Amino acid sequence: MAAMRYARILCAVLLCACVGTESAGRASTGGTLAISTGGDPDALIPSLVQTTQGAQIIDMIYDRLADIGDSLNTLGDHGFTPRLADRWTWAKDSMSIAFHLNPNAKWHDGQPVRSNDVRFTIASTKDSTLGSPTASVITNIDSVTTPDSATAVFWFHQRSPEQFYDAVYQNPIMPEHIWKSIAPAGWRGSEAAKNPIGSGQYRFVRWIPRAAVELAADTTNYRGAPKLSRLVWSLAPDFNAALTRFLSGETDLFPQLRPENLAEVAKHPELKLQSYHALAYMFLQFNLRDPANHDRPHPIFGNRELRRALTMATDRAALVKSVFDTLALPAVGPTLRVYPTTDPNLQQIAYDLPKARQLLDSLGWRVTTSDSMRTRNGRPLRFSITVPGTSQVRVQLAVLLQEQFRRAGVQADIERLEFPVVVERDRKRAFDATLGQWNTQPSPGAVRGSWGTAGSRSASGNNYGSYENPVFDAYVDSALNSFDLGKRRSYFTTAYQTIIRDAPAIWLAEPRQIVGYHSRLQLATLRPDAWWAHIPEWSIPPDKRIARDNAPVTQSAPSPAPASGTGQKTP
Repeated sequence: MAAMRYARILCAVLLCACVGTESAGRASTGGTLAISTGGDPDALIPSLVQTTQGAQIIDMIYDRLADIGDSLNTLGDHGFTPRLADRWTWAKDSMSIAFHLNPNAKWHDGQPVRSNDVRFTIASTKDSTLGSPTASVITNIDSVTTPDSATAVFWFHQRSPEQFYDAVYQNPIMPEHIWKSIAPAGWRGSEAAKNPIGSGQYRFVRWIPRAAVELAADTTNYRGAPKLSRLVWSLAPDFNAALTRFLSGETDLFPQLRPENLAEVAKHPELKLQSYHALAYMFLQFNLRDPANHDRPHPIFGNRELRRALTMATDRAALVKSVFDTLALPAVGPTLRVYPTTDPNLQQIAYDLPKARQLLDSLGWRVTTSDSMRTRNGRPLRFSITVPGTSQVRVQLAVLLQEQFRRAGVQADIERLEFPVVVERDRKRAFDATLGQWNTQPSPGAVRGSWGTAGSRSASGNNYGSYENPVFDAYVDSALNSFDLGKRRSYFTTAYQTIIRDAPAIWLAEPRQIVGYHSRLQLATLRPDAWWAHIPEWSIPPDKRIARDNAPVTQSAPSPAPASGTGQKTP
């Protein structure tokens, strides 16, 4: 019954003639893009968002000072295009960058974008009471000063090849006048979070929890009106429901197709496929701290040699072949082959089941029971794997891992949980092992937040397994501070080899993403870090528009929005 109710709500969002219209710019703007996705965004606040769903919506509502180019260069400012900043100037010593703001840029409530908004964004992101996961990756930014209302100057602790990237990529700019009166600790539950006001080419309209998020074109935007008049994210309860909506024509685009879906899509001549190399990798992460007392090591995974034994017992090549066929490669570590700083021949802990058994024997975990499971001092070698129940791929991987561990005499129990529960457990470090995926960033420096000590010590950090090794941290820092590509690659290689030997996770797969879309859509480039980056340039020709394309666009005004809900994180 609940599913039927949400389906009716979605139909209303997509097809009904909503109250109020925007007439300006309609001659050049038209059509609705309906996107199938699983689950609600976790937040619509740039400095707090951690899910792919949330990032897609945030990037339509908010703007950065400058946007990274399709080449995804992160060194210097080559390839970056102006956004809120129409130009910038480097200091002679490269210790500061002055951004000049576009005088035509306005917030969706009509207020001008000013330099104090930039200063506020950085200061609030670094505020420990907010708990922003971005804070750990912008530590080189010392402060922002505002010599006048149109100039924001970023000051850095030291020169770095990625200073410009750190300043602009991580930080969509937020309006100070909306947020300054709200204590950062209360941002998530505030009314402002339910009705985000940005400066991007789309305005927020509404968020109906577990049903839909709707945006409308900002037809008077300083960058010009986008080509599509409306965007709707159809929030499905699970993967199969999202896929069904796409195959039935209820939605136009599904960005998460799997190999087993391709034959079914081929039966629909109106549907097309496009694949791309996303910046994503999947892994089984071990919790190195005791979930009941974080001051103590985990009773199983606190032991490095045991983690290495479990890695030896894992046939990653067989897992990838079974789940992805040819649409993924075994992961090489907490990195991606596409990075020029990654050595694709990193030395892995090789699959060797006999050696894994021997190592477990040497650690005192011996097979003494009739079911061939290992125990030590009367305690079974048993742990749980947390997995989002709606992710069929992760469930498949968990089942295969469970069987491979069983052959080594290890019992792994699979906990299939709702996404919000997975989020909560991850944030509280209340798990044994979790099967996750990082949709990472153009810079290999993202590894600092997800696997470095800074991401472990902070309550808001993304290093949920609490892996800490100062050697790893030091080599990552050296890599990021080097202007020589050869040295950067060498430093990163040492860092990756360090963490691979420590085995805080089993890095499983580097999947290739497949997007399904209706042929009436005219797409632009699918950028590896964010396939949605060029949505404002997508279009639907007038002669190919359907009923929902011609429905009046909801008036998006800066008035209070309907109550919103919170959703899940994609770990």
